[in-house]
Amino acid sequence: MAPLLEAARGGKPSFDQWFRGSAAPFAGVEWAVNDRWTLKAEYSSDAYETEDGSREIFTRKSQFNFGTEYQYSDGLRLGAYYLYGSEIGVNLQYQLNPRKPLTPVKITPVAPLKVRPSRATSPAAWDTQWAASTNQQRSLRDQVKEVLDASGLSLVALTLDSAKAELRLRNDRYQAPAVAVGRGARALAWVLPASVETFRIVLVEEGLAQSAVTLRRSDLEALEFDPQAADALLAVAGIGEATPRLPGAMENDDLYPDFAWSIGPYLSPSYFDPEEPVRLDGGVEVTASYRPAPGWTVAGGLKHRLFGSVGDKTTPSNSRLPTVRTEGPRYAREGETIIDNAYVSKQWKPGNDLYARVTAGYLERMFGGVSAELLWKPVNSNLALGVEANYVKQRDYDGALGFLDYSVATGHVSAYYAFGGGYHGQLDVGRYLAGDVGATVTLTREFTNGWKVGGFFTITDVSAEEFGEGSFDKGINLTIPIGWFLGEPDKRSLSTTIRPIQRDGGARLQVPGRLYEQVRSGHRNSLEDQWSRVWE
Repeated sequence: MAPLLEAARGGKPSFDQWFRGSAAPFAGVEWAVNDRWTLKAEYSSDAYETEDGSREIFTRKSQFNFGTEYQYSDGLRLGAYYLYGSEIGVNLQYQLNPRKPLTPVKITPVAPLKVRPSRATSPAAWDTQWAASTNQQRSLRDQVKEVLDASGLSLVALTLDSAKAELRLRNDRYQAPAVAVGRGARALAWVLPASVETFRIVLVEEGLAQSAVTLRRSDLEALEFDPQAADALLAVAGIGEATPRLPGAMENDDLYPDFAWSIGPYLSPSYFDPEEPVRLDGGVEVTASYRPAPGWTVAGGLKHRLFGSVGDKTTPSNSRLPTVRTEGPRYAREGETIIDNAYVSKQWKPGNDLYARVTAGYLERMFGGVSAELLWKPVNSNLALGVEANYVKQRDYDGALGFLDYSVATGHVSAYYAFGGGYHGQLDVGRYLAGDVGATVTLTREFTNGWKVGGFFTITDVSAEEFGEGSFDKGINLTIPIGWFLGEPDKRSLSTTIRPIQRDGGARLQVPGRLYEQVRSGHRNSLEDQWSRVWE
């Protein structure tokens, strides 16, 4: 028997009610007529006193329920039901399998996938005089850039000498970083003179050099057609730290300044309101970003609501804490056209294992201010440590430029750990938006196809009585890669957080561009998890 939740606030198991009280029978039977048709019957002794009584949601005339379902296809199921002797229901289920993309992802590159055939053995082919010529080096850089562009990658910087090369590249397309490493190495092997034997491939994310993968050209040539090519290449590859900058490099002047914008629909759901379990706002969203130099970002977004019910909830907040989240319906109601965010951000590497960020502006829908973060994350370590400090003020309800009177200093010390098998843990300890102090524990499972599913809970010095309904903050995070829908390589993803209820306790600031996910995506664990794709 499942535990009952504490009646007053919920959120806590009522151990004193387990296996106690009167018992009543419940039974059901299901018969698969064939591969598509299913019949169901159920007996329930539940009197539904609340639903059939004070709330008058439905009338219960019978203890028997009946239903049938038809599996139309692998992803679509139809159902019809006769319930309580008084109700008829129908449903349509669209079933998604994370292991099976809606459209199979296919990588169809324009750039050559193969390593250039074995290097010529004539003395002229090994001539190294080109290394002393600036013009020849720039010509080689341009050729490498062209090959990378055809693969959907961007050359950031390149250094060359007669025996080795370091390529820094930006991967805006492939969800698996190993794909970018493999294509970068083969671009060098295709273009560079025969004497260049050692390749260092450095992945760069938003101006941050993540890690350096060192490969020998002769290994690429020898292992390209090996039955265990990926594992064999990993065994002879080196994965280490990348310096913050690459002195004397030939940079790609086409990358900056960079301006991008988009316009499209948006949906903003709200769940588990007792009066209406699902509320939804929708409209048009415009976003824009400007990157004048590596690490610098000026970005923002406007939203115009065309329809919605989130703001229909007019019951005033009953919170005993500063209303940092429970006024969400009022924000939705009073802001039809809003500045969702507008900020300036700078991020950089103070050292090989250190990453830093400073962000200022309208950071999220409800707060604006200044945020600073420092992260320590060695390339080959499962552990990362970070600290974040923020000073923010609550934004006006209309979503324009104004602020309310409430301001707060908030911040956290964080520990991140990769347990292996796709499991990642996170512990954040610090001060939250309502001024409460405590900790958030998060556990996430990341799959090789880019899906992520995780759960979290937050306990602070706010008591269950002060917190209100739900007793403490908790929820589920879900991330789905865009490529799963589109059927082509794409690094973007859709993320959502589902909470049983949103209260003010344990509320954390939503800052764009936190460092850990950016940084770890190109470190050893992420590379090795999908190294099998290095030859794609």
